[in-house]
Amino acid sequence: MESKAQQSTSRLDMLKWLVVFILIAVGVVGNQYFSGESVLYRVLGLVALALVAAFVALQTDRGRRFATLLKEARVEIRKVVWPTRPELIQTTVIVVVFVLVVALILWGMDSLIGFLVQGFIG
Repeated sequence: MESKAQQSTSRLDMLKWLVVFILIAVGVVGNQYFSGESVLYRVLGLVALALVAAFVALQTDRGRRFATLLKEARVEIRKVVWPTRPELIQTTVIVVVFVLVVALILWGMDSLIGFLVQGFIG
């Protein structure tokens, strides 16, 4: 059985998600309603609404967990060892050559099968 604190938190989170949904709906409807206005003003309005909606969403339990996930992902990205430029060029050349060889093999097989089928059919 849920405690009252958890139940009130989940209801409050549902209310926050409802506010996020309403903000998004206002952005969509407002963008359509003000379609005659400058694109700059509409984009600025949408960005402002998106920031407010993101702020409200981050106040929920799932939003906080998502923010934690992003922080942890950022830490993991810093641990990645990126290839040097020569390694990158060498790997890219290997991949391009391999793709070309496989493409030629497939083209040859397709041509051979097409020739055989055409000879068989007449």
